[in-house]
Amino acid sequence: MPNRASTSASSPGPQRDARPSSYPEPVDRLIAELARLPGIGRRSAERVALFLLKAETPAALALAQAIRDVKEKVRHCRLCYNLADGDLCAICADPRRQRGTVLIVEQPRDLLALEQTGIYKGLYHVLMGRLSPLDGVHASDITIAALLERIDHPDRQGWTEPIREIIMGLNPTLEGDGTALFLADQLKTRPVTVTRLARGLPTGSTLEYANKAVLADAIQGRQSM
Repeated sequence: MPNRASTSASSPGPQRDARPSSYPEPVDRLIAELARLPGIGRRSAERVALFLLKAETPAALALAQAIRDVKEKVRHCRLCYNLADGDLCAICADPRRQRGTVLIVEQPRDLLALEQTGIYKGLYHVLMGRLSPLDGVHASDITIAALLERIDHPDRQGWTEPIREIIMGLNPTLEGDGTALFLADQLKTRPVTVTRLARGLPTGSTLEYANKAVLADAIQGRQSM
């Protein structure tokens, strides 16, 4: 009777398809690069690549130029760290904004979500993350020092009006709440009022996915912290 283990070990396993791609090398490379984007698998990348291949040359090159411009021209605002194509973002450069109020958010996408409500008229500060010691993210890894500098030295912003209110607009998650508490402790000795967005925002969700009505209620119903 043959030994089953040796028979199984000697039998070849499933072989990976080593057939060459039927696409030219530039198309294969484009598909591979598109497939690296979040939410896009190989099939979706293939469809996009073939769409671009069939598109008019000016339209395809306009997309390529837009990607190049984003990488070469977009930077972080020197004051609030929002996305900008100059020294200041459009919000910090707008003299109509209320400069005595600063709303703190984690990422530029959170700022954009709040701006869409059309209610908030103050300035922002983007932390570019949140405290998460387990993931190795500490206070020095986000823009907390720059925020404290704005509060302590308002004249360095280009105007003399001091910051009077800090609104915590961090996502209502464990890390977001921990970051807010850390900031509140840092602000205790500074002459600012600290508030936070009302908990119309459900715990565990993110600002990015909240609708305009929920965000508007959260801004208007902010509470002392």
